[in-house]
Amino acid sequence: MKIEKIVCIILLVLLIPFIAMQFTNEVNWSLGDFVVAGLVLLGTALAIRFISLNVTKKEHKIILIIIIAIGLLLLWAELAVGIFGSAVAGS
Repeated sequence: MKIEKIVCIILLVLLIPFIAMQFTNEVNWSLGDFVVAGLVLLGTALAIRFISLNVTKKEHKIILIIIIAIGLLLLWAELAVGIFGSAVAGS
């Protein structure tokens, strides 16, 4: 997948909270939230692309992509609600 397509998909994903903000007060993102979310998604997508292009064994690709996906989910949850209580917690 080309970088342009990856960026378009990330922008479409970021449209979800932007549109939700128009209809409810439950979603309240600042510009910084969108920038951080975009960077996290872009970094994840580029890491997965790097692995898919450079790792030859299918089993290793799958394991590494699963590790990256779990890392993304944990980071996203920490930024959203602070499940670990770190300094970057969103709550």
